[in-house]
Amino acid sequence: MIYLDNNATTRSSDGVVEAMIPFLADSYGNPSSAYSFSRSSRQAIANARESTAELIGASGPEEIVFTSGGTESDNWAIRGALEMRPNAKHVITTAVEHEAVRNLCDKLEIYGLEITRLPVDRSGAVDLEELRASLRDDTAVVSMMFANNETGVIFPIEEAAAIVKAGSDALFHTDAVNAIGKTGIRVAPTGIDLLSISAHKFHGPKGIGALYIRKGLDLPSTSIGGGQEMGRRAGTEAVHQIVGLGKAAELAADTGPMKKVGAMRDRLENTILEVIAGTSVNGDRQRRLPNTSNISFIGANGDALLAALNDIGVCVSTGSACNEGDHRISPVLKAMEVPFAEASGSIRFSLGRYNSEDEIDFVLENLPSIIQRLRSIAAQA
Repeated sequence: MIYLDNNATTRSSDGVVEAMIPFLADSYGNPSSAYSFSRSSRQAIANARESTAELIGASGPEEIVFTSGGTESDNWAIRGALEMRPNAKHVITTAVEHEAVRNLCDKLEIYGLEITRLPVDRSGAVDLEELRASLRDDTAVVSMMFANNETGVIFPIEEAAAIVKAGSDALFHTDAVNAIGKTGIRVAPTGIDLLSISAHKFHGPKGIGALYIRKGLDLPSTSIGGGQEMGRRAGTEAVHQIVGLGKAAELAADTGPMKKVGAMRDRLENTILEVIAGTSVNGDRQRRLPNTSNISFIGANGDALLAALNDIGVCVSTGSACNEGDHRISPVLKAMEVPFAEASGSIRFSLGRYNSEDEIDFVLENLPSIIQRLRSIAAQA
């Protein structure tokens, strides 16, 4: 199998699995218990919190609260910000957010809140002047992703946060789920109030993530119960998963390997554009993550292409994994106004640290004939 869908999820690294095993076996003590048997669990959580804080450049570990993943973190950030300012009924986001933000905002709109969805241009970029003009006295939160999961386009988060802080009392949240481990992030010197991460996107386990909450921000909890997570999120901690996140954070802090990943991505992309006619890249090719390439193959159906690649053992995506079964044009490409003929034949290649040059060679050797066959079938239909 050749796995080129690392924006959907990643393989847990060997070091992460090894770090987790003791807390699934002998060190099973509840970290909230007072006896010494639980001390190793408490210390393991503290160590993971420290590693996670260091990964994103937070001011300290107390700014990290562990969650079940990116979706919970995104939901908590936005709902919490609204609860902090009950008279503020306005949310600003973008038209290309992940479903965890986009679908939540759709639901909030049904309940009477006003949602401003900043558009993007053909390259997937947002206009910061539109953000500035959209700020209002009753804006509770601005939620803008750090990097798009489908195109890899990186947003000007620091500049956006500065605009929000200068022009309003709103909180600024960023979904950084697909950026962690692929590009450097230092939140402390920025205006970012809230930042979401998910371990399975950077070679950690599924079902565990974190929300960065800037020091001094009293974000209301959405989980009521015991006093876990410094009283911010009730429920017995999933120690083994937290340990896995912490170990993954240690490994992801070194973004050096992404230089090789970027070189492989560029070779894959440039060769496809050179060898296969009727192809184009969706999104800004300069300001994007080093591992992501979203390519349109005119005349070839994206779902059929995904299936054909799957038949030869290559895993790719037609967009977000959370939307993969819907068989619709990607809302991201639609927001970018990518023509239907291109959007319907788009494939996302997202490489990772464990991919090899031989795997890229295999894809490049087989892809041209697959595209030729699919285009021939489409022409006869």
